Amino acid sequence: MIKICFVCTGNTCRSIMAERIAKKFLKSGNFGDIKVASRGFRANGDNIAENAKAVLKKHHASSANRKSVKLGKIDKNTLYVVMSNFTKVTFDAPKVLSFEDLIGRPIDDPYGQSEEVYEKTYQDLEEGIEKLFEKINLWRGK
Repeated sequence: MIKICFVCTGNTCRSIMAERIAKKFLKSGNFGDIKVASRGFRANGDNIAENAKAVLKKHHASSANRKSVKLGKIDKNTLYVVMSNFTKVTFDAPKVLSFEDLIGRPIDDPYGQSEEVYEKTYQDLEEGIEKLFEKINLWRGK
């Protein structure tokens, strides 16, 4: 079993979008033993951002409401995927990757911006998640 947790600031935009993109991706492949979740460093129970929901729905990923969840205790067996190398170097967990590791650039926070900005965020997240699952397949020797 591989556990992956996407982490951003508030868990209302980037990390929840990443979780839902990954779940969509997992449904289309043979990855039954991977579990994904998302959390926020400063999450306080807010709903997923409206533009995040709109973009997820457009791409046929779950756009259901969900309250943000604050990152709690670090699990040494979980792979944490953060949005930037800046966060990676300050994140105290044994297994951490950043989207910069995966696609060569950070995922900027779209909070409060236009749907077009959220669309770009979706595209970047999707690219990074595809690379992540390619890496997992390489690690597994597939």
